Amino acid sequence: MQAELTPVAEGFKTYNNYGAWLRKKYNGQRVFKVIVDGGFTCPNRDGSRGFGGCTYCNVDSFTPTVSRENPSIREQVIKGMERARTGNKADKFIIYFQPNTNTYAPAHYLKMLYDEALSYEPENIVGLSVGTRPDCIDAEKIALLESYTDRFDVDLEMGMESIYDETLSQLNRGCSHSELLNALELLKNSKLDVCVHTIFGLPGETNEMMLKYADEINLFPQIKFVKFHHLHIVEGSIMGVKYKREPFKLFSLPEYTDFLCELLPLVREDIVIQRLFGLSDRDLLIAPDWGLKKSEIQHFIDETIRKRGIIQGSALSL
Repeated sequence: MQAELTPVAEGFKTYNNYGAWLRKKYNGQRVFKVIVDGGFTCPNRDGSRGFGGCTYCNVDSFTPTVSRENPSIREQVIKGMERARTGNKADKFIIYFQPNTNTYAPAHYLKMLYDEALSYEPENIVGLSVGTRPDCIDAEKIALLESYTDRFDVDLEMGMESIYDETLSQLNRGCSHSELLNALELLKNSKLDVCVHTIFGLPGETNEMMLKYADEINLFPQIKFVKFHHLHIVEGSIMGVKYKREPFKLFSLPEYTDFLCELLPLVREDIVIQRLFGLSDRDLLIAPDWGLKKSEIQHFIDETIRKRGIIQGSALSL
């Protein structure tokens, strides 16, 4: 029997959202991520696994302009903290190595970069977040990241993108789903918090296929966080060139929200959802253009979820 649905107060979220999780974990303090560009490349760009990168990818589309313009780690961290304090009244910070593949270097070099980024106002830093690919994870790098867990909360974010190898191949991903599974096995008893990132609406995948992502994610108790994104097409990507020549179907905002309303009841209730959608800079976005600000999109999705009585994990309560 499905869990009984109860009336939900306006503004209250019926999914395990990251903002509420942060407030609870850090006793009401305002915690914000400071994005750091460590100058990494990617094995799918330098020839190690391929050339050209994933077809959907333009690194600049998800890297703030300020990070791209400040090559110094020190300057990025200090200015990032200043912006978060001024714009968001931040109290504490998570240092987030985001652009490209942030474990794609020898462990001693990674340690040097992580140490530097964590050395500015360490008393106000609560976490380290590192984004990477599953094929750039090994026991030595896991051990390095675990060495910070006595001082900080550390999460490792890996791109799942799709669970289907045919899709990954079409995306020129250079990384199979089995490599993600291997990385998750290495992280089975790790002190690290694992986050996986998915993209919904990739060409050739039906709603039924995409709903199976939840089944896969639910299998792994080591997965603590997820980021759900809809596919958006950006300038500077291979997919962007193809889309301009032959446009294909992308989610509208109502369609994507309908999909999320199907997906969320299938997702384990203990998994913290860091994002339900993703956006690129307006000057880089080709499609879909939903014509709304990020806060407006979030409000539309949250209100639809609330009004429909959608509860994360409710379909798993039997």
